[in-house]
Amino acid sequence: MTGFGFHSASAARQTRRLAAGQTGAIVLALMTGFWLAISTLAAAADPDRWRSEGWKTDFSQFAIDFDSIMSGGPPRDGIPSIDDPAFLPVSEASGLDPKEPVMALTIDGQARAYPLRIMIWHEIVNDTLAGRPIAVTYCPLCNAAIVFDRVVDGAETTFGTTGKLRNSDLVMYDRETESWWQQFTGEAITGARTGTQLEIIPSQLISWQDFKDRHPGGEVLVPNNPGFRDYGRNPYAGYDSSAVPFLYRGPMPEGISPLSYVVLVRDGPKPMAVALDRLRREGSVEHNGIDIAWVPGVRSVLDTANIGEGREIGSVSVTRDGEVVAHELTFAFVVHAFLPDTDILK
Repeated sequence: MTGFGFHSASAARQTRRLAAGQTGAIVLALMTGFWLAISTLAAAADPDRWRSEGWKTDFSQFAIDFDSIMSGGPPRDGIPSIDDPAFLPVSEASGLDPKEPVMALTIDGQARAYPLRIMIWHEIVNDTLAGRPIAVTYCPLCNAAIVFDRVVDGAETTFGTTGKLRNSDLVMYDRETESWWQQFTGEAITGARTGTQLEIIPSQLISWQDFKDRHPGGEVLVPNNPGFRDYGRNPYAGYDSSAVPFLYRGPMPEGISPLSYVVLVRDGPKPMAVALDRLRREGSVEHNGIDIAWVPGVRSVLDTANIGEGREIGSVSVTRDGEVVAHELTFAFVVHAFLPDTDILK
């Protein structure tokens, strides 16, 4: 299928590779969704079809081409958000590899870690930290870990997963108006809130050990039900070593592998991006007063089936005058898909 950038035989190889070592019904749903997206793409992008699924979204308001939306496999809330998150003090937590990645967030001196071993199975955590309602989100297919303020138009809301993807990225929905939101941009793309932009709250992807060292009095997210998913397993084994993205049919970036890690900084008049490999070589890059530095000792969550055995890729520190600046450690194809005019420093 040329629209996906690879033919069915290579798609089958990709599917077999992703399936290696995977467990859980969600994996089967994702595999099924891949073939469904190929064979019924037009139907999947039909608002009448979505209404028949029970959506109350006002699809007469939209900011994107509906043909860009496809099924990800699971139905609405098939990847369940965490709406009543549970935490343990750092001193009481166990079972995490020191180098595995966590989303680190600090608000008014209160620090929390959200391990990607949990986020990879739930994608959204509706939380409140230091009295501020937040949505902690992670899209595995884009490696996009982004925290949003979940107050919209002055009212607190919660988010769930639609089961849809756009440019391989999670499409969320709010539970008040059932408007659909693009996770990577934080923008409502269809529904009553179309065009509304969520505020991004700066966070970091760091190792569990680094978080413990920095925030010994902090908290860490733990599963409400440890047996609900096979936490610690990566259901996308081998993904970030793949030649092509999964469930993506858009243009590919030039001069860089689509699944190369890049750092995106949207602060300032124009977004900028730099390849993680360049940061690893040079150590750091300065841009408009922002210091972007490579940080060693962080594993990939999208490599081996066992997250604690993933290869070390490192992470990044993005700061201005010592304060964290909002950024994403994502893939080259994601930046090219959503911000095609952004050059990647290679």
